Amino acid sequence: MQTDRSRNHNKIVFAGTVGAGKSTAIAALSDIQVVSTEQNATDDTARIKKTTTVAMDYGVLQLPEGDKVMLYGTPGQERFSFMWEILAEGGIGLVLLVNNAESRPLESLAFYLEAFQQFIAGTAVVIGITHTDTHPEPTLADYRRRLRELDYFPAPAVFTVDARKRTDIAALVRALMFTLDPGMADA
Repeated sequence: MQTDRSRNHNKIVFAGTVGAGKSTAIAALSDIQVVSTEQNATDDTARIKKTTTVAMDYGVLQLPEGDKVMLYGTPGQERFSFMWEILAEGGIGLVLLVNNAESRPLESLAFYLEAFQQFIAGTAVVIGITHTDTHPEPTLADYRRRLRELDYFPAPAVFTVDARKRTDIAALVRALMFTLDPGMADA
């Protein structure tokens, strides 16, 4: 029987573009009230949304056997990029969210993959494309093509997701876990 101290505590990092839904995704998946560092946006971000994460978001997903998955969300703005490496430390994988409604989402995909390249090399990444309900292009095929151009082979899993839906975000996390350990297909 496991004691509380011997249970696994895994850490997944959520990163990506401003307005992609990182905070929303963590809130949808977390079994605790999310710890958030949202502040009023004062720069170009204010055109996209009223508030923005300035340090991190934190939530916890409780697994059936008592294990926990810690969910850390990074700020999307490059000026807070010093937090990215700090939050990635000790993580088992990356959920990258890209806002399809922004002006250059394929460039943003490349930017964040480059920014987290070292972390991804030692772990795994899955990609969730948000806001496809209002901005259907670029398509998943466009993202997969861009991943090939960036020499991601085999390409990571890429899904369209609604960050508000627990089932969508849970599917991303399951895909990440399967990428890390294919034996977890039934988890």
